[in-house]
Amino acid sequence: MKLLLTSGGITNDGIRDALVALLGKPIEESRALVIPTAQWGHPMCTPASVWRTVAGQTGLTDLGWTSVGVLELTVLPSIGPERWMPWVREADVLLVDGGEAVYLAHWLRESGLAELLPSLHDIVWVGVSAGSMVLTPRIGPEFVGWQPDGTDETLGVVDFSVFPHLDYPGWSANTAERAREWAAKIGGPAYAIDDQTALAVVDGDVRVVSEGHWERFGR
Repeated sequence: MKLLLTSGGITNDGIRDALVALLGKPIEESRALVIPTAQWGHPMCTPASVWRTVAGQTGLTDLGWTSVGVLELTVLPSIGPERWMPWVREADVLLVDGGEAVYLAHWLRESGLAELLPSLHDIVWVGVSAGSMVLTPRIGPEFVGWQPDGTDETLGVVDFSVFPHLDYPGWSANTAERAREWAAKIGGPAYAIDDQTALAVVDGDVRVVSEGHWERFGR
């Protein structure tokens, strides 16, 4: 897969251009599936916030896609892969919204989509906050809000961790100082990114796309 890991979504022209480059064609010719599942696991998210994502009020589903569908991971085990796998394979992009990353990792595994990801060579994964963090090895206990087994481990598709919403106004837990403390404990390479920054990842190569602030930690 080709990855566009963001903190706040498609928030500026540079990130939008990076998305188009990964797609290899205009957004207007691309088919999207939005995955809102992570929101259900986060205490700050509500049915109204899920609706805003699906309804195109968050700068994710309202970019001009030729089509947008909803892929709710908690439903997939009940309908079987023979039904939902063709939907995924026919998409050009998965728009994976934020919320609770450990909860999202759980449902990616339970649904079977995590197992399918390595075969989706031409699909672009656009992650927002937890939708980006879920592909990393660990998120750190600071970001765990759903903890059935006490883990902060996620899917490990990439070999670095992500601290999102760097220096977000009014969020005292997301300062640069807190990011450095988090990175010192995470046990591997990591990036802290603000909502104007994205990480474009192709074949393991990472390119930072930013009109804001970011910091890299570790090797």
